[in-house]
Amino acid sequence: MSYVSYLVALPIIVPLATAGLLFALQPVRHVQRVVSVASASVQLALAIMLLATVSQQGILAAQMGSWPAPFGITLVADHLSAIMVVITGIMGTAVAVYSLTDIDEGRERFGYHPFYHVLLAGISGAFLTGDLFNLYVWFEVLLIASFVLIALGGDRDQLEGGIKYVLLNLVSSSLFLASTGILYGLTGTLNMADLSLKLAEVPAGVVTTVAILFMVAFGIKAAVFPLFFWLPASYHTPPVAVSAIFAGMLTKVGVYALIRVFTLLFTQDVGYTHTILLVVAGLTMLTGVLGAAAQDEFRRILSFHIISQIGYMIMGLALYTPLALIGAVFYVVHHIIVKTNLFLVSGIAKRFAGSFELKHIGGLYKHTPFLAVLFVVPAFSLAGFPPLSGFWAKLILIRAGLEAEQYVIVFVALLVGLLTMYSMTKIWRYAFWKPHPEGEEKLEKITLKQADWLLYAPVIALAVMTLVIGFWTEPFYNLAERAATELLEPSRYIEAVLGPQEATTATPVTIGETP
Repeated sequence: MSYVSYLVALPIIVPLATAGLLFALQPVRHVQRVVSVASASVQLALAIMLLATVSQQGILAAQMGSWPAPFGITLVADHLSAIMVVITGIMGTAVAVYSLTDIDEGRERFGYHPFYHVLLAGISGAFLTGDLFNLYVWFEVLLIASFVLIALGGDRDQLEGGIKYVLLNLVSSSLFLASTGILYGLTGTLNMADLSLKLAEVPAGVVTTVAILFMVAFGIKAAVFPLFFWLPASYHTPPVAVSAIFAGMLTKVGVYALIRVFTLLFTQDVGYTHTILLVVAGLTMLTGVLGAAAQDEFRRILSFHIISQIGYMIMGLALYTPLALIGAVFYVVHHIIVKTNLFLVSGIAKRFAGSFELKHIGGLYKHTPFLAVLFVVPAFSLAGFPPLSGFWAKLILIRAGLEAEQYVIVFVALLVGLLTMYSMTKIWRYAFWKPHPEGEEKLEKITLKQADWLLYAPVIALAVMTLVIGFWTEPFYNLAERAATELLEPSRYIEAVLGPQEATTATPVTIGETP
């Protein structure tokens, strides 16, 4: 393979190879832990190199086994996929460090570290694959790994949450596979660049019908309305490290898939498909934030907020204008950082206060003011307070909605921002501000061990990232703009995969229409 091929493939190869090594090293716990963190760091470094190369050279395509597209397996790195692989590396490293203290010896003995890296490989593979069947394969890889991680430990709540999680995702996978088979029957190809050309020859009504099937399949994985009920039933059950990587990355694979297929493949009837997406976005925002307002458990509140924030990302896709897609990409990055961090904070809060139930905890502001500050940064960013990253993400989307004259979705987005602030204030009031129900002596008896600074290190790093994006927004906006430009000009993607001659036959995409 060429240098480019290795560069595109290594973010997948490294965690897969690491998983194999970690299975062999299972009896040696301390070596496992070092290898896990080192491998996640290497994956992050490779992802940064990949993004830098894409920024310099444009979209990269690697043909595995030297089989030419569309006949072989193709990996593609454009700005969107490279950004997502970088953010996967950041979250993977942060949670790997947090896991050193959060994951107990029993779970390590039963394969936590190798399955964690299988999960990272599955996520990276989903972002980099260039054909639909291999997207299905990577979905199954991360589904298997995530089910093992959610069930490790064998607690009743974990098993119950894991069964709900895997059953609904198996429904999604089955629908995805069936839809992929229909597409192959219609076009004779599953390479996404080739599909983009071949679908222009299929009657628009048939393509729209298949598009709805994909919308449902990926909608389950993205946890959009009304397909989200598996998420709040499962994400609060495993250890915090597992909850954090799930909250940050898994639903974003579904969001990424929606963005990819509804900008590259299913653009024949934007007025119909993207109007459905716009309605779904608004309902996802509202139901998620109302569900969060009704909860009294730290991680369940955060789980429902994953759903509401997914609505903002789908809103950007549904508006389908250059500014809206910039907002969608920017929002995905902001949300992954903030949501992962909030789950990590919840784990530290539980160690001090002894519970995730808000009525059973309190006094954290007085006992550990530094943790209170670390909570405020991502919480305020999630609600959209200036000048944090969430403010800019929401501002871009709201401005895009106003430009498209979609005033209802703009109103919903603003309302959900206020209700998000209510939920974050609720956590602050109960967990940090009010006295602990068992008295201050309860907190004074709990001190973190010397090694538990490893819990704080990733939380601090992610909080700093949130501040950097908020105060130094332009470079991140420019990256999101490059990603949006490539999404709206599919000929670039097609040219990178199939060559310039094929790209010239690509049907131009009409942008800027109001769904």
